[in-house]
Amino acid sequence: MGDGDEPVRVRLTVRGIVQGVGFRPFVHRLATQEGLVGSVVNTGAGVIIEAQGSAPALGRFGKRLRAEAPPLAAIHDITSVLLPPAPGEGFVIDASRPVAGATTAVPPDVALCADCRGEVRDPLDRRFGYPFTNCTNCGPRWTIIHALPYDRPLTSMAAFAMCDACRAEYDDPGNRRFHAQPNACPACGPRAWLCAEDGRDRVDDRPLAAAAEALAEGLIVAVRGLGGFHLAVRADDEEAVARLRRRKHRVAKPLAVMVADVAAARRLAFASADEEAVLASPAAPIVLLETRAGAAVAAAVAPGHRRLGVMLPPTPLHLLLFDEVAARGLGALVMTSGNVADEPICIGNDEALTHLRGIADRWLLHDRPIVRRADDSVLQVTAHGVLHARRSRGYAPAPLPVTAPPVGAVLAVGGDLKNTVCLLKDGLAFLSPHVGELDDLATRGYFTETVEGLCGLLEATPVAIAHDEHPGYAGAQWARRECARRGVTGVGVQHHHAHLAAVMAEHRLPGPCLGLVLDGTGYGSDGGIWGGELLVGDFVRCERVGSLEPMPLPGGDAAIRAPWRIAVSYLWRCGLLGDDPATAAGRLAADWPALARWPVAGVLEMLQRDVNCPATSSCGRLFDAVAALAGTCHEAAYEAQAAMEFMALTDEAAVAAAAPFADVLAELRRRKSEAGKSEAGKSDPGGRGLALPTALVVRGAAALLQAGAGPAAVSAAFHRTLADLLAEAVALVHADRPELPVVLGGGVFLNAILADAITGRLECRGIRAHLPRAVSPGDGGLALGQAMIAAHRLAAHRLAANAN
Repeated sequence: MGDGDEPVRVRLTVRGIVQGVGFRPFVHRLATQEGLVGSVVNTGAGVIIEAQGSAPALGRFGKRLRAEAPPLAAIHDITSVLLPPAPGEGFVIDASRPVAGATTAVPPDVALCADCRGEVRDPLDRRFGYPFTNCTNCGPRWTIIHALPYDRPLTSMAAFAMCDACRAEYDDPGNRRFHAQPNACPACGPRAWLCAEDGRDRVDDRPLAAAAEALAEGLIVAVRGLGGFHLAVRADDEEAVARLRRRKHRVAKPLAVMVADVAAARRLAFASADEEAVLASPAAPIVLLETRAGAAVAAAVAPGHRRLGVMLPPTPLHLLLFDEVAARGLGALVMTSGNVADEPICIGNDEALTHLRGIADRWLLHDRPIVRRADDSVLQVTAHGVLHARRSRGYAPAPLPVTAPPVGAVLAVGGDLKNTVCLLKDGLAFLSPHVGELDDLATRGYFTETVEGLCGLLEATPVAIAHDEHPGYAGAQWARRECARRGVTGVGVQHHHAHLAAVMAEHRLPGPCLGLVLDGTGYGSDGGIWGGELLVGDFVRCERVGSLEPMPLPGGDAAIRAPWRIAVSYLWRCGLLGDDPATAAGRLAADWPALARWPVAGVLEMLQRDVNCPATSSCGRLFDAVAALAGTCHEAAYEAQAAMEFMALTDEAAVAAAAPFADVLAELRRRKSEAGKSEAGKSDPGGRGLALPTALVVRGAAALLQAGAGPAAVSAAFHRTLADLLAEAVALVHADRPELPVVLGGGVFLNAILADAITGRLECRGIRAHLPRAVSPGDGGLALGQAMIAAHRLAAHRLAANAN
């Protein structure tokens, strides 16, 4: 036995990201080193290890299992069962076997590793120039899986029989391709080719070189990648980028660029060590970096933005394409999602040839089927950590361990913007990759595909479906229909309560918590339009204890695409157009001529008559109003455009140096003092709690502009004032309830300047603020909060029913 003890035999079940990451070869190696006998096997419930040896050896094995796990593995839990000793020799990897009720984590796709990168560039290696090279440390996972366990016959690589050389690598425990499911080489694996529309003019010999020639000529190339297509064009060609925008119907939203390596990224943008580490990480996301002056990037790539979305090649196909591009003297390429406007990203060759006709000039295709869509992830690295704008390829659907009651599987369908769905099962929250905007018919089809795919892969039959309370949301309507069809419980969840719960879930806070939730639009529990909320809640209930004071939104949702409307409305509401409706238009023309050029007469009439002017406490709309006043953005071509471009006018240093608008904090403190004289500040008949003085913020911005300040100065002062106001509001409410943890959520916290400023101000007061770091603070994280609330409410309902 090696340690002089009687043999001990155990069965370990390991759950987490332990398939497709080299975990079984690692276990085999570890067990052999410790002199253990037994086996390791993949199952739908996780990796099961049966090991026999001395007690000290098993103890060391258990400790090393966690401490030395492969870098891509994430062990969530290990359960052990003692078994009677049995005769046996050696340690083996058994054939995978399915079990009912899969609970193992589905591995996300992994960017090209350094070893494979070296091979595809080595003329002496048999994989030199091969665009589908991979190993246990990199390559496709989520996007090729049909079912669990993760084994080649259950992936889209099943159609490619391994040659003898690849099979030898696959079967060799000492090889890094040992049980690498997508393993392939030029002799037996997928192939790429280039063609024009309808498959004409096919190029099979050196297709990447032919694609690079097309790009050098300014043509648009559709590139089939890992989780779908990219549309590529040279980033330094103003006319080519403008042509891509016209064809794709993407008027103003920023485009991302891909560069060959970190050194190339440095030539375009400033990058800290932390930003470079994320850029070169196995997830290979788009990282928002501050653009260098004079960078060789067309102005049309990211108009009105200080930051540029930059990513590195995630696959050998992209890397080899860049080698060919560099040989022709080119640098960065625009790499944007292969779709029209907001439709789902294309994944199939025929689909792309049809849907991207009229956009692409050439198609770089391959024959490895993509089973599941996965758009690129987008994030920003801030002083306090990472902020995910879009959590998708490379991150999803890696689960988050959460503290949830064992009620069965719960499905949550998120919101209608930046949609993701969440499946909560056995203490793990599986958030899907980015789905998109559900106002598009094709995206609603992808939404259904995502729900069915996630539930099918994890063999989950939901006992409840959670959804937003908004009656008009497409996702909520789908959920209600499905609940009726399946006969399961439907759980409506208030939008901002879900944001609060998502942050609580990530940080495993049981609640209650004090939350500051800031976004553009959310259906309030009173039927109003919320978006600047102070909440106290747990995973069952939520109370509104404060909000930005409401402002009218003329035309309702129509105003969201027309920030000039919001600016006129806020000026009117704040009394800056006078008290006489008859002279308001004249005042507007005299004081705000840029706004007066829009059709303001109808908006003023709506305001004067209070017709179709719902009140909103939205922080996003406050940004829209001040951005439009400053002349930054009067019409929005995409969601949050005004706020993003207004933020881009300033930076942390300018915000710190700016003087805040007068009287804002004094008025907030006065209101808190008055509220304290009544029952916990609840005398407000609208149930809003502490009203944060929005009007004074608007007045301050208007005064600064009329004093001759430019938009950048106004942006700095606005950010300074808003950070002061919001941090002070949290601190004042927290003083009454100091035991409550503080969480920050909602899409406005994707504004890194504001997020860091509020977090820092609260830290100075001794208050730790929890921001979402593993999921998006915006609507991309909404489904996580919905799922957690539904699970806890279901558990509470069952408990109450049993008590009766």
